[in-house]
Amino acid sequence: MITGEIKNKIDQIWDTFFVAGITNPITVLEQMTYIFFMKMLDDKQLQEEENARDWDCEVQNPTFIDGKLWVNPEAVSDEERAGVPYENLRWHVFKNFGADNMYKVVRQSVFEFIKHIGTGEESAYSRYMKSAIFLIPNARTLAKIVDGVDSLDMNNRDAMGDVYEYILGKMAASGTNGQFRTPRHIIRMIVEMMQPTPQDYICDPAMGSAGFLVEAVKYIKEHYETALYVGDEARHMKTSMINGYDTDQTMLRIGAMNLLLHDITAPELAWRDSLSEQNDDQGCYSLIMANPPFAGSLDKGNVNKNILAYANTSKTELLFLAQFVRSLEIGGRCASIVPDGVLFGTSKAHVAIRKEIVDNQQLRAVISMPSGVFKPYAGVSTAVLVFNKTNCGGTDRVWFYDMKADGFSLDDKRSPINDNDIPDVVNRFLNPDKEQERTRKDQSFFVPVDEIRQNDYDLSINKYKEVERERVEYEPVKDILARLEQTEAEYAKGYGELRGMLEE
Repeated sequence: MITGEIKNKIDQIWDTFFVAGITNPITVLEQMTYIFFMKMLDDKQLQEEENARDWDCEVQNPTFIDGKLWVNPEAVSDEERAGVPYENLRWHVFKNFGADNMYKVVRQSVFEFIKHIGTGEESAYSRYMKSAIFLIPNARTLAKIVDGVDSLDMNNRDAMGDVYEYILGKMAASGTNGQFRTPRHIIRMIVEMMQPTPQDYICDPAMGSAGFLVEAVKYIKEHYETALYVGDEARHMKTSMINGYDTDQTMLRIGAMNLLLHDITAPELAWRDSLSEQNDDQGCYSLIMANPPFAGSLDKGNVNKNILAYANTSKTELLFLAQFVRSLEIGGRCASIVPDGVLFGTSKAHVAIRKEIVDNQQLRAVISMPSGVFKPYAGVSTAVLVFNKTNCGGTDRVWFYDMKADGFSLDDKRSPINDNDIPDVVNRFLNPDKEQERTRKDQSFFVPVDEIRQNDYDLSINKYKEVERERVEYEPVKDILARLEQTEAEYAKGYGELRGMLEE
């Protein structure tokens, strides 16, 4: 958790953007990301230079080369072709320039430098910088932002990860583009249920700001300390373990920075439509966690034919489930947030994808979440589907949980409250043997697969839950009337006494 002092610093930087007329939260976050990256590059080399001095050796593959000039590969003017000293591109140098000079150097040189940075561990982020635009409007605004960011310790990756998540929270709290962000506590619940390991190949095919991927990394760091230091495991964790796709370059930049701040330097991120022919992923991931876009439709002509083979539809929520099945390896597991309509829809495609997961794969759990989880941005009811890929069935019973509270009020304010089912969800999911004696009247219970088949593969919890109704005894009508007559008589008596007092 970040302290109140750091929150105040972030809030001041955020307000500086708004005062300057940059009011779109996504744009604010993107511009802050660029400034963060400029500082991180210099901080990293400063640390390497300090280590080199301690060991009396040279810095290997420095980002900034002493005594050399950097020339913009896309230079068009003579001034640009003349180049700029690498030294002037470094944060600890240009931050001391006057406001006007700093603005010129950052806009014309430093920003172009991070857009064209070569191969190296930063390439996961710089790969998506080609279409980036520097939008900070004037020198005064940049100077205030640089001062604010300079006061943050970006060498503490855990702390900076918390800072970035706080900024993502501000993006959602602003009420604009909040659909990009799944609530952090819901992500954490799903990650704790799935228990990622350092050996996993993890993917989010609709990654947005990389919330699921970052939370998976944090979970592994908490539970597998050696994964951060042992050669092959550490390399796998920083590179091939994390995979994510998105169709928005801005979100890829934000997601890459989010991962970088959690020490994942070269994840496999790609600008890709996960449902199109360009996605040839098949049988390659051991864990998928996602909140894919739903309530949308696509042109089926643009959808991968291998996905349509599972569910011939244009609805994105069904197509993504089909793609998850396709891209998991045998034994791989998936947890996906879906709208309630997926659970009980009666169209051929709805039934087909449920039948695929129940009959050909192993459906493990359906967690029904309250409709206010995504407020104030959407009031749609959602659930979490958890299944394993087997390609030979294996579903013998399905665990249902009726989540009624997630620790926050279910209105637009989403204020913290004491009621919270999430710890119970995780505990019961991880200890299924203790669920054997639960009945349909309880908050969680098992349903045999044959019963689900008999109900046309309906996965809505209300189809199977037994509601216990208490018998209510009402007062006899004649007693109610007698009480009304008595009350009326008392009123008339009091009215008469008051009128008599006024006439005296």
